[in-house]
Amino acid sequence: MDSKLQEARETMDILHEISRILNTSLDRETLSLCVSLCESGVNPEALAAVIKELKRESRALRGENAS
Repeated sequence: MDSKLQEARETMDILHEISRILNTSLDRETLSLCVSLCESGVNPEALAAVIKELKRESRALRGENAS
């Protein structure tokens, strides 16, 4: 069981690093939730579209450029 936990942590470390390199602005907790949703059957493209829209709306509410 301990090795599975270690593997899961290493996987999340790698995913977070990829996320950081791609400049997604997702923290570890949010990224973990996204992975869990995908593992539960949520369409990854649909999830990405929702996240993009939420970020766009957030920028608009803050008065930033929403492009």
